Amino acid sequence: MSTTAVPTTAPAGRVTEPAAKPPRVRRRGERSRAASLASHGVLTVASLVALFPVAWLVYLSLGPDKDDYLHPGRIWSKMTLDNYAFVLQHTNFFHWLKSSLIVSLGTTVIGVMVAATTGYAVSRMRFPGYRKLMWVLLVTQMFPIAVLIVPMYQILSDLQLVDSYLGLVLVYCSTAVPYCAWLLKGYFDTIPFEIDEAGRVDGLSPFGTFFRLILPLARPGLAVAGFYSFITAFGEVAFASTFMLSDTKYTFAVGLQSFISEHDAQRHLMAATAVLVAIPVSAFFYLVQKNLVAGLTAGGTKG
Repeated sequence: MSTTAVPTTAPAGRVTEPAAKPPRVRRRGERSRAASLASHGVLTVASLVALFPVAWLVYLSLGPDKDDYLHPGRIWSKMTLDNYAFVLQHTNFFHWLKSSLIVSLGTTVIGVMVAATTGYAVSRMRFPGYRKLMWVLLVTQMFPIAVLIVPMYQILSDLQLVDSYLGLVLVYCSTAVPYCAWLLKGYFDTIPFEIDEAGRVDGLSPFGTFFRLILPLARPGLAVAGFYSFITAFGEVAFASTFMLSDTKYTFAVGLQSFISEHDAQRHLMAATAVLVAIPVSAFFYLVQKNLVAGLTAGGTKG
C-alpha cells in the first residue's frame, strides 16, 4: 500500500510569505562597516598629515630661486633640478655624506654592541648592583645637552679627540647606549633561559652562548636598537657643531647650517640638500623594516 503526500495549500485569498532571514550575528572582534570606514578615514588623514611636510619639502626644492617659498604657486611653472645639481657639484655634500656615514655607522656598531652585552648581563646574571646599573643608565638621560657639552668638550680635549670621528662616536654612544640597553634587556627577557642552559650543556662559554645562540634570536631587537642609534647620530646637531671644527668633517646636520648666514638664507638649496639627506636614512630603514615591528613589540611582554 503506497501513500501519496498531498501538498497543503494556503487558504484562498491568503499569500504565504517566505521565512524571514535571521539577522547576521557579528563575530567577536569584527568591526561594523561604519567603524571600518571611520578607522580607514582616520588613518588616511593621518597618513596625509605625515606625508605633507615631505611632499612640501620636495616641492620647494624644485624652485630655482631662494625666495620661492614665499610664492609657492609660482614654482609649478618653473620646476627645475638645478638645485640638486648645484648641491652635488658645488658644495661639500659628499664630505658631509662620508662624515655622517662614518659617525652613524660607528655609533650603531659600537653602541649596539655595548648595549647588547649590558642588556644581556642584567637580564641573565645577578651581580651586586645590577638593578642600580640600569637605573644609573636611565638617570643619565635626564641631563640636557647644554649641560653636557662643556664637560664632554673638556674630556675630549684632554684625550685629543676634538675634531675626530672617534670622539663624536663616543659622545653619541653615551646617549644611545642607555636607551638601547633598556630596550634589549626587555627583549632578552622574552628569550627562554633554557636556551642558555642548553648552550652550557653543549660546552659553550657564556660569551659563546651569547654570540652563537642568543644574538641570532634577538635580531629584531638589535634592528630596533641599531635603527635608533643610526637616527640619533645622523640627525644630531649640537654635539656635531661643537666638536667637529673642520669643514670637511661636518655631518649633514651641520652642513645644512652653511646655507643660512646672518644676512642670507638659501632655502631652495637647503630643501634640495634635505631631500638628499633623507635618502640614506630611508635606505637604512628599508633594510631593517622587517624586524622593526617585531622588535618594538616583543620587549613589551615577558614570556
